[in-house]
Amino acid sequence: MSESTGPKLILDDDWKKSGSTEPKPTGGEPAPPKLVVDSDWKSQAQAEKDRLAKAEEAKKATAKPGDPAGARGQREMPDADFNALVGTLVTQALLYLGGFPDPQTGRAIVSLDYARFHIDLLGVLEAKCKGNLTPEEAADLNQALYELRMRYVEIGKYVENAARKGAAGGAVAPPPAGV
Repeated sequence: MSESTGPKLILDDDWKKSGSTEPKPTGGEPAPPKLVVDSDWKSQAQAEKDRLAKAEEAKKATAKPGDPAGARGQREMPDADFNALVGTLVTQALLYLGGFPDPQTGRAIVSLDYARFHIDLLGVLEAKCKGNLTPEEAADLNQALYELRMRYVEIGKYVENAARKGAAGGAVAPPPAGV
């Protein structure tokens, strides 16, 4: 096997060990990369990591719940747990039962079909999680379902009466309290 007549590849500081002079770029060849390794870089990196972790802990310790998190004013997200799931579904059901005004019109949104869908989802959650919830979670879910179902019936009756009176040309009574 014949030895190559091309340029010799020199890695890192091998040129110092061989006793030759530092290689210089010739023509269009790039100079070999020089690596400068600080023997203390690992301890510096760890110190920086520790400093950032302490700063993050201090930031969390001084933050109050509901305070903006970050420069864009975003709020910290709640924990993704069972209570958050139930709360999300309850909020949606209440929205469609007229519990919150439409931000654009200021009027209540009433859609019994959508409200029933979200109440039914909570019922499915209750059935599927039976025996796997803490007593507190089970009680919270039962209470939420009871209150939503009672409100659904109340709003349903009001909508039915309003439709009858509206068709007959009569005056419509105001909605039940809380709507």
